Amino acid sequence: MSGNTIGTLFAVTNFGESHGPAIGCVIDGCPPGMPLAEADIQADLDRRRPGTSRHVTQRNEPDAVEILSGVYEGRTTGTPIALLIRNTDQRSKDYSNISESFRPGHADYTYWHKYGIRDPRGGGRSSARLTAPTVAAGAVAKKWLAQKYGTQFRACMTQLGELPIPFESWDHVRANPFFAPVADVQQYEDYMDALRKAGDSCGARIRISASGVPVGLGEPLYDKLDADIAHAMMGLNAVKGVEIGAGFESVAHRGTMHGDSMTPQGFRTNHAGGVLGGISTGQDLEISIAIKPTSSIISPRESIDIHGQPTEVITKGRHDPCVGIRAAPIAEALLALVVIEHALRNRAQCADVVREVAPIQASFL
Repeated sequence: MSGNTIGTLFAVTNFGESHGPAIGCVIDGCPPGMPLAEADIQADLDRRRPGTSRHVTQRNEPDAVEILSGVYEGRTTGTPIALLIRNTDQRSKDYSNISESFRPGHADYTYWHKYGIRDPRGGGRSSARLTAPTVAAGAVAKKWLAQKYGTQFRACMTQLGELPIPFESWDHVRANPFFAPVADVQQYEDYMDALRKAGDSCGARIRISASGVPVGLGEPLYDKLDADIAHAMMGLNAVKGVEIGAGFESVAHRGTMHGDSMTPQGFRTNHAGGVLGGISTGQDLEISIAIKPTSSIISPRESIDIHGQPTEVITKGRHDPCVGIRAAPIAEALLALVVIEHALRNRAQCADVVREVAPIQASFL
């Protein structure tokens, strides 16, 4: 009932607070026998880590993961895998001035009314700091899926604030701090510098893609693959919209255009985003998410305190002017967690199903 676990067969329970001694997760249901070391997880954590450029929070956390259980002699045992990430660079004093007031756009107000108590230090449980354990769990899921099916996950930024980012190549994504698929990011550097000087923030749009996804994942009616993807993505801090495939552009499509024609050689298009009837087609999963502007900014804003009295809030501390900049590896992890969940379900229910017609090729013509 508490909402801190994602998945059933591959269940990940996330714990900790932004300024507590540590954060982490417990993975229950990882198949046994898979080689797993901390280095397998650390690479993705380093991509999400704060302090990696001047455009993100300067909180200096190494995000070094520790495997506490579930691995013996370098292999998973099938028992719960506990992953721990220690917090080392908290500055709780930065939040003393908001302990009795509510930051506009943040979860302070709702946490206070729901629980009657809240941890104001860095947002406590509602902080994006808690996405680090998600990335760690996602790295474990990615490794199993890559070994089992050859599945690969990628994400990039396609819009920063008002600035669209054209797609040039996936090769550029790891070469710049924006996870942008372009070679030249100078205009985005300048945009963020101006935004930071103005004491403001902006949103972003992120594209997430998964290739090598087997046909048949998803459980209609109420556990459709795309429904669970949307559910997971909405669990990411600051996400306000999710699109599968063509998404809202589908409204302007005609049926003659939108339906992905099939031939023996493959699908002609992928407007469906790799899902039909809630079940994977074998094409690439294509998802896009919209991330709102960061709520924690230094510009003064109207609010109220815990007594209902008017006040002015200025949020101090170290914050991302655009939380979307570090969202790509987190979104990849969430997609991996959904895919592995459905892969394990499908293996349990449909492993012995004999199909008279072979799946068509997943690639486009």
